[in-house]
Amino acid sequence: MQNVIDISQLDVRPIENQLTLAKWYPFENGQLSDVRSEEKMTKRFIVLFGSELSGSQVAEFVAALKSPVEYHRICCFEAHESLPRGIAMEVSSGADIKDVVRNTARQIGCQGAVLNILPQLSVAGLLVMDMDSTAIEIECIDEIARLADVYDEVASVTAQAMAGKLAFSDSLHQRVAKLKGIPLSLIEPLKANLPLMAGVKELCIALKAHGWHLAIASGGFTWFAQAVQEQLGLDCVFANTLEIAEQQLTGKVLGEVVDAQKKAEVLQALQAEYKIAPEQTLAMGDGANDLVMMAAADLGIAVHGKPKVVEQADTAICQGSLLQVLYFLTVPRPE
Repeated sequence: MQNVIDISQLDVRPIENQLTLAKWYPFENGQLSDVRSEEKMTKRFIVLFGSELSGSQVAEFVAALKSPVEYHRICCFEAHESLPRGIAMEVSSGADIKDVVRNTARQIGCQGAVLNILPQLSVAGLLVMDMDSTAIEIECIDEIARLADVYDEVASVTAQAMAGKLAFSDSLHQRVAKLKGIPLSLIEPLKANLPLMAGVKELCIALKAHGWHLAIASGGFTWFAQAVQEQLGLDCVFANTLEIAEQQLTGKVLGEVVDAQKKAEVLQALQAEYKIAPEQTLAMGDGANDLVMMAAADLGIAVHGKPKVVEQADTAICQGSLLQVLYFLTVPRPE
C-alpha cells in the first residue's frame, strides 16, 4: 500500500484490507475548499467505530462531513480483538465538530467521536463511572419502587433529576422517602442479580490488565454499589447510604449526599491519590448529575446518555457494548 492516501481511491473492500494496522497515512488531498486560511485551526482526532467499515464508507464520511476540516493523516487500528477495527483521522478544524462528526458517522452506519488528545490504554489511568444505567442496566431506586408498588411516583422524580430539571439532592430525598417501610427481604434478590451493562466487565478486565484504577461514584446506594464492586473488581465505590432499622428502610439517607459536585471531587481525589496524569482520567455516565464529574476528567463519556448529556460530553457511546470505550484509548499516537 502506498504511503500517501487519496481518499477517493478507497474502495468497497474492508478498510483493514487497504490500510496497514496502526500505520498513519498522510492524505494526498486533505484540505476541503471551505477551510478559510484566516480561521484559527485546532488539531483533533476523528474516530469512527463500532461497525465493520469499508474503504468506500470512510470516503463517504469525508465527502459528507459538512464542516470546514483539514485532513492530515488516517490510521486503521485495533481496539480489542472482539471489536471491529476503528478508524482515526488526524484533522484540523476551527469549529467544534463533535456533533457533525457524530451525525455524519451515523449516516454511514457507525458511531463517531472527536478526541482532542489521545489517552493511552498502555499507561496507567483512572476510570470513574456512574452505576445506575451505566455500570448496570437498571436504576436501582426505580426497581425497589417497582417491588414496593410505588414505581410511578418514584420514576417521575427520577426522570426530572436525570434530565436536569430537579436538583439531585432534592430528588433523592423525595424518592427515598417513598421507600419507607420496605423490608430488606424484598430487595435482597435485586442486589443478588444486578444486570451488568453489556461490555463493562470486559472493559474493566482490559483496563486492570494495564494498571488502571477503577471506581464508581454514584447517586445510587452503597448496598448495590458494593455488589457491583465485587463483580467488577473495582478499587473503591462512593454512593449514598440508606438508613435501615429493624430490617426495613426508614425512608432516609445517611451522611453526605453523593451529588454531581461530590462525584467530581471523588475523581479529583482519586487522581491525586493514585498519582494519575491528568490526560489519563476518564469519567462516564448517563445523567445530568454526571456532567460535572465528566467535565473534571480529561475525557467525559456519555453512555447511552440523555440528550443533554450526549450533547455536552466529550464523546458518547450511543449503542452497543461499553468495551467500545477502548476505541478512545487505543488510537496510535502519530510519530
